Amino acid sequence: MIRSVVRGFGAALPKRVMTNRDMEAIVDTSDEWIVQRTGIRQRYVAGDDETTASLGEAAARAALANGGLTPADIDLVICATSTPDNTFPATSVNIQNRLGMSHGFAFDVQAVCTGFVYAVTTADAYIRGGLAKRVLVIGAETFSRILDWNDRTTCVLFGDGAGAIILEATEGEGTTADRGVLTAHLRSDGSHKEKLYVDGGPSTTGTVGKLRMEGREVFKYAVGMITDVIQAAFDSTGTTADDLDWLVPHQANRRIIDGSAKKLNIDAAKVVITVDLHGNTSAASIPLALATAAGDGRIKKGDLVMLEAMGGGFTWGAVLLRW
Repeated sequence: MIRSVVRGFGAALPKRVMTNRDMEAIVDTSDEWIVQRTGIRQRYVAGDDETTASLGEAAARAALANGGLTPADIDLVICATSTPDNTFPATSVNIQNRLGMSHGFAFDVQAVCTGFVYAVTTADAYIRGGLAKRVLVIGAETFSRILDWNDRTTCVLFGDGAGAIILEATEGEGTTADRGVLTAHLRSDGSHKEKLYVDGGPSTTGTVGKLRMEGREVFKYAVGMITDVIQAAFDSTGTTADDLDWLVPHQANRRIIDGSAKKLNIDAAKVVITVDLHGNTSAASIPLALATAAGDGRIKKGDLVMLEAMGGGFTWGAVLLRW
């Protein structure tokens, strides 16, 4: 059977680093408060010359170089983002053009923080369906553009950045020993909209709007929803937490990450943590974490890796793959 195997990975971050001490000069907060409640120590913030598309392009070029490929080798570009450069065209089409591609096709996926998991699942479906051989999957965000910098409960949480992987069609045996995507499980429930949303849009206010969040409510649901889809991935493949080499979670909050791993009996040493460095970069957080852990040699060929995320909507999902 055809599997979608990771051929390359890459990441890109803005030039500017904003530490918690820097945040203290903007809103009434403290480094100690932010670290204790979230695990975040710094985040990257895009400058005027940096956009979701420019960061996505840089991550894409890094993934192509890592995989020994060129834009000519790519059939499809999928960009997961909630902060597009324009209402339309899709940011993926912008990135496609920036890469010098005039072939293939491109589109965006919008599932907020779960966007990269949705995009990987979509890319896998196109590959298994024979519609693409190599797919460039990007998560890119500039959440700093939609933050209320007077709201100390939200502006300290988010950062900007981009990450990318290339999935390539490869023949497998149809067992969990295969490299590539083994299973994916996606969920959504729109009844939770008011807990995490942006209060604007073209069809309603005609403005971009600002991010609004009921933090305690999001936290209350997060661990249960995350463990639901991870357990579904284990059940569908006959694997367990003991078989897992790495959990690469959405980097929203250290307490949510730790709580989910503990509930599933996943060894803390198997959990990739980058929230301290990047903050919550929404759809970019998982590919940034993947690029960090694969780049430093922790994630190796043949490792069993679980990706999971939860985001506004609510949306949530998990992908189990062998690197």
